[in-house]
Order: sequence, then structure tokens, then C-alpha cells
Amino acid sequence: MNTLATIQQSAGPRVSGPHGPDILAMIDRNPKLQPSTKAQYRKAITNYLNTGNSLTDASALADYAADLSKSSRAFLKAAVRLWGSDVALRAKAGATPENAAVVQATVYRIEALNEAIQVEASKGQKAHIWLTQTQVKALRDTCNTNTVKGQRDKVVLGLLVGAGLRREELTGLTFDDVLLQPIAGKFRTVLNVTGKGAKDRVVPINDRLAAALDSWRSIAGPGFVARSITKGGALGDSLSAIGVFHIVRGTGEAIGKPDLAPHDLRRTYAQLGYEAGVPITQISKLLGHANVATTQRYLNLDLDLETTVSDFIPF
Repeated sequence: MNTLATIQQSAGPRVSGPHGPDILAMIDRNPKLQPSTKAQYRKAITNYLNTGNSLTDASALADYAADLSKSSRAFLKAAVRLWGSDVALRAKAGATPENAAVVQATVYRIEALNEAIQVEASKGQKAHIWLTQTQVKALRDTCNTNTVKGQRDKVVLGLLVGAGLRREELTGLTFDDVLLQPIAGKFRTVLNVTGKGAKDRVVPINDRLAAALDSWRSIAGPGFVARSITKGGALGDSLSAIGVFHIVRGTGEAIGKPDLAPHDLRRTYAQLGYEAGVPITQISKLLGHANVATTQRYLNLDLDLETTVSDFIPF
């Protein structure tokens, strides 16, 4: 029996053949992963195991990954790293003087698996989409509030650009998470948001968005805020992250931004707040970022679009 199999049998999840579900269950149990990320990891692992190769075969893993797209390769690498960390941790926890060499060999094998999948890091600077105040209003006006779908879409877009929510945060938000908090002699509507890593935060929203939520609650009833709508016009229980993406992409096309994505609305929330004078530390907290450096990457700060070299080229 090889060293990795020895450790797995006593201290970690098994990966090949009928034991593939053990790895998928490990992914599902991870509280730090968003549902959409779990789905991508599960897909990456399942597709690989369906080839009949073992996840412990570094050569087979490398050959398989080489033919994948960059994004698929990145998800597979991340899933393998997650699994490998779990196996290595369990192996170290079960180490004894008798099996120390086996444990060390297992750790080396895990490192080899992590290095088997090569993902090129993005270089340079990528142009992101930030909407102006006028474009945000145009986005809002694409929603026909005389229809159930229009009211639903207005709330979905409003929570993305008016509260800076991630897709997964939005799909998990319920009306019980919409609360009134007293402040300076009046009340402010706030959202109790559960973000990445199960971290909770409070996000205040403006009165117009709060009114839209109240109106939508009278139609949708209790439960999830973001709801699916059937072809017949009936409301479903919840809206998926993919459903949110399609709403944003469709309304983006209507205002001449066909590549608009949900995260662009989160960036816009940060950018417009910064331009209005909200401190970057406050924006960072509202977004649920662990540090301000992450927030800075959301803002259009690094590239000066007011004055650029091209302005001085006589062509």
C-alpha cells in the first residue's frame, strides 16, 4: 500500500472510485466557501474523477488540467488544494514516531499535487465597469414597476448597487434580516448580512430602497427577498446566484452595458460612496472586507482618467 493510501485510510478522506462523494461532502461542509464557489469546486472535481483517474496521480492531474480553460483550471487547482490541506492536516494530527516517515511522504505528495496544476496569474491592469449616478438611475428605470418581475428586479438591482451585496449574500437575505434601527431621533433601515466565512455585518440603506423593499414584501410575503418567477408569473421560493447574474446582464444590455455583472454594481456602490466623501474605512466595513487594501482595488484610484499621457500626444 502506498504512503498516501496508508494515511488516508486512517486519517483522511479517500478520493478515487466510489469514494469521490467523500471529497464532495468535504467541500459542502466548508463554512468559508460561498454556495456558488462550492458548486464550481464540485463540478471541477466531478469532471476529473469521471475520467477514471485518481486524484492522487499528479501526472494524470497535470495532463488533464493542461487542456482546461484558465477558469476551469483555477477552480480545479483550488479544489485540489483544499482537499490536500485537509488530508495533510489529518495526517499530521495522526502522526506518531512509528509513522512519521509516512506522514512526511504524504505531505510531499500533497505538495506535488498542488504544483501539478499550473495557473498563470493575470498580469497588468484590467478595465472594470463602474456606473455613474446617471447610469445607475437609467438601470433603475429599466424596471417596469407595474409588473411583479419589474418590482423584483428593482429590489435585486437596488440591493446590489445600493447596499453593495455579493450575489450569494443577496440570495440568502430574508425579510427577517431587514430591520429598523433608531439613530439620532429617527429610524434607519438596516440589513443583517451574512458574508464570506459566515461573517455578519450590518448595512444601512437609504429610505428609497427601504420603501421598495416594503412594497416588494407586500407582494412576496415572508421568506427570501430575492425570489424566482415562473413563466406563468408565479413566485418561487428563492432566486439563484445565476438568476441574479441574468437580471444584471439583461438590464445592463438595456443601458448599453452588455458586459455588466453583479460585482460591477458592488464596485459602483464603493466608488460612488467614495466620490461622495464616505471614508474608505467605512466603505470597507460596509463591504465586509478584511482590510482596506481590498477595498482600494474596488475603487477607480490607480488609473488617472482625468489626465493621461494620450492627452499630450498631437495625433
